[in-house]
Amino acid sequence: MIRVVIADDVKILRTGLKTVLSQDTGIEVVGEAGNGKDAVEMCIRMKPDVVLMDMRMPDFDGGYGTRKIKENLKDIKVLVLTTFDDKETVDKAVASGADGYILKEMDSDAIINSIKAVAGGINVFCENVFRSIRKEVTIPQEVGNFDITEREKDFLRLICDGCDNKEIASQLFLAEGTVRNGISRLLEKLKLKDRTQLAVFAIKNNII
Repeated sequence: MIRVVIADDVKILRTGLKTVLSQDTGIEVVGEAGNGKDAVEMCIRMKPDVVLMDMRMPDFDGGYGTRKIKENLKDIKVLVLTTFDDKETVDKAVASGADGYILKEMDSDAIINSIKAVAGGINVFCENVFRSIRKEVTIPQEVGNFDITEREKDFLRLICDGCDNKEIASQLFLAEGTVRNGISRLLEKLKLKDRTQLAVFAIKNNII
């Protein structure tokens, strides 16, 4: 069961989201918060798996809430769910440590699937937000300059498919620890920060 806290200043929206999520037997909404500070306090009490975080809220916004959660409650995933996809808002969410960024205009199934993906350790960004991140992130351009092995290319392809370490290990017939260590070495080799940047690297170099 994936335990979820909804953080949004609009009560009717929280209620609607709770109703939608409650239709999935694998998700339980365990709390609601009206701003970023309340979301942090709710997470301390309820220990959810995922927080659905709006970015623009009064007093303490989603950037504040996301940053505090990622600093102090590292096991909790934060999935931004907002109306805004402008560069400033996206940059703030990513800089705060958000594990994903999707828009409220998405249909219910897409939101539910995004929650499940983030809970499983997969970063989720809607297409236009991913394009924005891709433009802004400085990524090495040439695979040949970095001596990428065929195994590392396999890792990159599967990361782009949204696979977590366990799924990659299963598909490549490797131990999960081997995959985790291999991806860590790949991040170090390419001087990248996370799986999202690895996916951008793979796309720019036509690995997928």
